[in-house]
Order: sequence, then structure tokens, then C-alpha cells
Amino acid sequence: MKKFFAEFFGTFWLVLGGCGSAVLAAAFPDVGIGLLGVSLAFGLTVLTMAFAIGHISGCHLNPAVSVGLWAGGRFSAGQLAPYIIAQVLGGIVAGAVLYVIASGKAGFDVSAGFASNGFGAHSPGGYSLTAALVCEVVMTAMFLIVILGSTDERAPQGLAPIAIGLCLTLIHLISIPVTNTSVNPARSTGVAIFAGGWALQQLWLFWVAPIGGAILGALVYRFIGAKE
Repeated sequence: MKKFFAEFFGTFWLVLGGCGSAVLAAAFPDVGIGLLGVSLAFGLTVLTMAFAIGHISGCHLNPAVSVGLWAGGRFSAGQLAPYIIAQVLGGIVAGAVLYVIASGKAGFDVSAGFASNGFGAHSPGGYSLTAALVCEVVMTAMFLIVILGSTDERAPQGLAPIAIGLCLTLIHLISIPVTNTSVNPARSTGVAIFAGGWALQQLWLFWVAPIGGAILGALVYRFIGAKE
């Protein structure tokens, strides 16, 4: 149970910190943090939680990562369902807290997106479904390669949280204009529930693509990282 609570609170922090920076601070008058700040916020949530709970639950914070670690031979199939449930619940509770905070400002409009992920007319840069699908698959695959590589017993010890946090920052720097960056179904679900409408209608992509990409990345690392 401690592992599941750790995943709940870790994912809560990721969604509140990452999506919160996008909703509350990205375009704040005159001193907004912009896309660079939001990218750093997502990376910092993973970096801080990896040190805080990595020794408890492994700090997945992401259903796609849990599935990818299973596909990579690093995680038990029997724990997949409870991990994913804990992560999604953590994301939803974070979305609720963020909604309460954001709605305290006059003129708040959740229909503006609430940091939701989207494609087509709801992509920040107007990117197509195909572009969004490819982007999410590739970004999540690379994320899993970095996760599996940096946590390999042959890798330098103690530095994995830094590599993983910086990787997530880089992923956001690349892909925020395309999909608002998901690579994490729990992150997408946590805010889409409150945005409703198109965010829920397009949510399927941000489950299918990250999980597919995670499995792909895990298979790639199993090949290139296999011991001689």
C-alpha cells in the first residue's frame, strides 16, 4: 500500500506542478514563465519526486512508464493495475486542486483548455492527428529508453533522477507546440476531466500513443541494452 500511496502523491505533484505552471504562471502578466518555464516545471516535478519516493515505489508517476517498465522486464504485471489506478487518481485529485485555485481568479474559463492535450484545432500549433500521434509515440519511446538506461545497474549510480527529469524537460521543449505534451495518460486525464468537451473526446490518443511508445522504447532498450 505504501507504494501505491507514493505513486498517488507523486503523480499528484507532477500534475499540480506541471499543469499548474501552465495554467497559473505560463502567461502571467509581464513575468510569465512561458514554454521554457512549463517545461522545467514538469522536469522538476519528476526530479524532486524521484529523490523523494524513488526508493519506495520506483517513482513511475505515469501509466505508460509502468507499462514500459513491465515490457522492459523491470516491473511485475501483477502490480500494473494498482499502480495505474493510483496514478490516475493522483492526477485527478491534482486537477481538482488546480481547478479550485484557478477558479479563484475573476474571468477564469476552463473551456480555454486547462492545460489539456489536444490535436487539430486543439493543438497549440494546429498540428494534425497524425503529427500528434507520431510525436507522442516517439517522445514516450525516448523517455523509456532514458529511464531504462539511466536505471540500469551498469549506469552511473545515483544520477538517474537528474537524467530522467532533464529528459522530460527536453520532451516538453520539443512537443508542447504539437500536443501540449502528454507522454503520460494520468497527466492528460487529470485535467481533461475538468476541461470536459473536446479534451475528453481527444483523450483516447493520450492513452494509446504514450502506452504504445513506452512499449516500443522498452523493446528497443531490451535489444540495445542486452548484456553480452
